[in-house]
Amino acid sequence: MNKLYPDAAAALDGLLNNDLHIACGGFGLCGIPERLLDAVRDSGVTGLTFYSNNAGIDNEGIGKLLRTRQVKKMVSSYVGENKEFERQYLSGELEVEFCPQGTLAERMRAGGAGIPGFYTKTGVGTLVAEGKEAKVFDGEEYILERGIVADLALVKAWKADTTGNVVFRKTARNFNVPAATCGRVCVVEVEEIVQPGELDADAIHLPGVYVQRLIVGSPYDKKIEFRTTRTTDVG
Repeated sequence: MNKLYPDAAAALDGLLNNDLHIACGGFGLCGIPERLLDAVRDSGVTGLTFYSNNAGIDNEGIGKLLRTRQVKKMVSSYVGENKEFERQYLSGELEVEFCPQGTLAERMRAGGAGIPGFYTKTGVGTLVAEGKEAKVFDGEEYILERGIVADLALVKAWKADTTGNVVFRKTARNFNVPAATCGRVCVVEVEEIVQPGELDADAIHLPGVYVQRLIVGSPYDKKIEFRTTRTTDVG
């Protein structure tokens, strides 16, 4: 089975339609599937629900799809660096489900593992718990969170072999692994493709069984979320 496609548009061919639920890796601008998100934007599909830690920043990452009004709902844990996200949410144009960061990661992991739900103390007594089933274990209250199963997972990695075994680089692993596992179809963009056997078998972060399609997205520009500089006094 050939998993390698020539570009993002080809890799997403036949997978995109309106009202999709998409799990997306990344944290801020670190480890976001830039080429795949651009291809989703260029396809023109609408009514999308994204499961993602955040929506990137204005005009980067999922932020590009917010600008084009292709996103109907965001299930996220952090949204503070995206003014367009804020504007659409406050004006009622965008539906938002806030989910604690660890809970979101576990919901993705659970969905990928075939676990329909789990109980957690996170969010008990807050707005997060509203409308959710609660249960007492050993005298402590917990709330039921549902596992996430998405129609499509979009993932950014460092290296992969042609069979789909994937390695992430440092913190860029972030939400990419749980996002990959909870998608019915997983498409991964990487910086480099190698042949089977070239990756250390003990260092594989995501086995190829989870990956259906691959592209090489290089070269990338390293974008900086916050640029802070200071003037050094020269005496």
